[in-house]
Amino acid sequence: MAKKSSKKQVSEQEGVMVEDGFVEGEAYPNCEGEPCANVSGEETPTSEESEKMAESPVEQALAEAAEWKDKYLRMAAEFDNYRKRTLKEKMDLISAGGEDVVKAILPVLDDFERALQAMEQSTDIPSVREGVVLISQKLNDTLRAKGVTEIEAVGMPLDTDLHEAVAKFPVEDDRKGKIIDVVQKGYKLKDKVIRYAKVVVGE
Repeated sequence: MAKKSSKKQVSEQEGVMVEDGFVEGEAYPNCEGEPCANVSGEETPTSEESEKMAESPVEQALAEAAEWKDKYLRMAAEFDNYRKRTLKEKMDLISAGGEDVVKAILPVLDDFERALQAMEQSTDIPSVREGVVLISQKLNDTLRAKGVTEIEAVGMPLDTDLHEAVAKFPVEDDRKGKIIDVVQKGYKLKDKVIRYAKVVVGE
């Protein structure tokens, strides 16, 4: 009885080794028209990965450095454009805000001009005085509408965040450390001091 042949047989016709699962004369198994996986079980590298593997470490480092440099230059350019744009917007906002205040004060200026003309022609001093008082009230109302308010001073304790002491004057004990007179009024624009009140403090 003949012995069973081993898994590996030598073809007498072709003289090539054939294994079970392989088609005779082929180097890889028959996958029936489908792509065959790597026989060794390892993933086949892509062309891009193959190129990177072929590069030396120095070449890879130079390529990465060039890539990061390009990203940095792009980011720096974008930030510079952003800075210029925001600066222009800020300047436009300040300019527009100043224009708004000036337009609101112009009617008060017109009233002052009419009052000056009336003072030259009129001899009725009380009427002229009353007109000037009305103009002053109108100016204060206009400034208040724009957020400008007077800083309270007389009778208040000295507050260096709001007041500037320019003189001291001897007073009774209950008035020491308090403001007894205002040399120049101070003003705030909303919560910001735009001019400190110059005051006299009792000591």
